[in-house]
Amino acid sequence: MAMRHKILAFALALTLAAGFSADAFARAGGGGSFGSRGGMSFSRPSSTMTAPGGGSAFQRSWTSPSASPNQGIFRPGAGAMGGRGGLFGGFGGGLMGGLLGAGLIGMLLGHGFGGGLGGGMSFIGLLLQLALLYFLFKFVMGFLRRRSAAQGSAFTGASSFGAPPPFGGNNPGAGGGFGGFGGGAPQPQKLDVGAADYSAFEQLLGAVQKAYSDEDLNALRAMTTPEMASYFTSDLAENARRGLINKLSNVAFLQGDLTEAWREAEAEYASVAMRFSLNDAMLDRATGRVVSGDLSTPQQATEIWTFARRPGGGASDWKLSAIQQAARA
Repeated sequence: MAMRHKILAFALALTLAAGFSADAFARAGGGGSFGSRGGMSFSRPSSTMTAPGGGSAFQRSWTSPSASPNQGIFRPGAGAMGGRGGLFGGFGGGLMGGLLGAGLIGMLLGHGFGGGLGGGMSFIGLLLQLALLYFLFKFVMGFLRRRSAAQGSAFTGASSFGAPPPFGGNNPGAGGGFGGFGGGAPQPQKLDVGAADYSAFEQLLGAVQKAYSDEDLNALRAMTTPEMASYFTSDLAENARRGLINKLSNVAFLQGDLTEAWREAEAEYASVAMRFSLNDAMLDRATGRVVSGDLSTPQQATEIWTFARRPGGGASDWKLSAIQQAARA
């Protein structure tokens, strides 16, 4: 019995430690990687002095390979259900679904594509139709594989921006140039960002963290894309369900540099690696008791924040469209 109690106590301690570790980094974004970077969503942010390992891949994103990369970036809910993957998603879904619906079901009912063949020819007609479906299926799958390969190679370019070091940092490895998106879509173009843009990025870093701490959804919606606002809303709702509130204070920008900045047909983007400190604590919503974290001891974090705006916008038009954790070098 004593051994059983020791095992239970040890398991409880591990559970509490894991919970405290996760909550200690519960800042806006929760220490995860989520959002969208337009046509660069499937290419990880490249290495910089601030984030030598580059950025991690998205864990949550409205963007998928079969959807328009800018779908829903400035429109609420437009991209949440877009871009179904799998065998019958996108082009394959429309073509194969129609063929299988009209052809295969028709054959099962004895009609075939064109109403069937009567008499002794019905069996031969069935074999011909099955053969036609087989070769058509192979053609469609080959087309989808070639298109997928073309898209994959499009997001692994290696041209360098050679941008001037912003925020007083250095950017020796800002590779991750742009290939085409496949399908004849226009290629993204390099975007020049200046001092006013960098100032806006730094201000948004603190303003977003403050709005998250205050649970000010209106402010979050004003500073982020609809996708990011939906994630923040969900995270805050989960905190409330657990009876907790995440308090953030003393956000201080420490270092940052540009990963890449580019222009697409429907939006302009800038990904920036930022190292910052803040006081981060999870409190009991009813009593104000500190459950995890520390209200007085600052913690440091390094993240890649991507900002988006409509083409031709100014420094005040940037909105947060993604947060990615810095990967280990």
